[in-house]
Amino acid sequence: MTRDELHAAAMALPGATMNVQWGDDHIYKVGGKIFAGTDGGYTNLSFKATDIAFEALTSSGRARPAPYMARAKWVMFDDLAGLDAEEVRDWLKTSHQLVSEKLTKAQKKELGLV
Repeated sequence: MTRDELHAAAMALPGATMNVQWGDDHIYKVGGKIFAGTDGGYTNLSFKATDIAFEALTSSGRARPAPYMARAKWVMFDDLAGLDAEEVRDWLKTSHQLVSEKLTKAQKKELGLV
């Protein structure tokens, strides 16, 4: 997946925003909560995964537990360019959904998620 494909896929999700934080990391959020992130060079990718996906991706070696966020079931891929674009779009959609489910009803309404 390319940098442009990742950015377009993340920003196509309802209420998505992107901020540059912690140096040059590109952080994708919904309702102020992070659902995905990459370094400034778009070489890696981290996102929140379901419990099953976290176990499958980390136990198979495809991904590793994301630093500082593994307890919340975040995974990290070290090579964004080597990932299938359609698969990444699905993971981003799931991560966005998992994070947006935790927003208040008012936030969801404001973002057009209900």
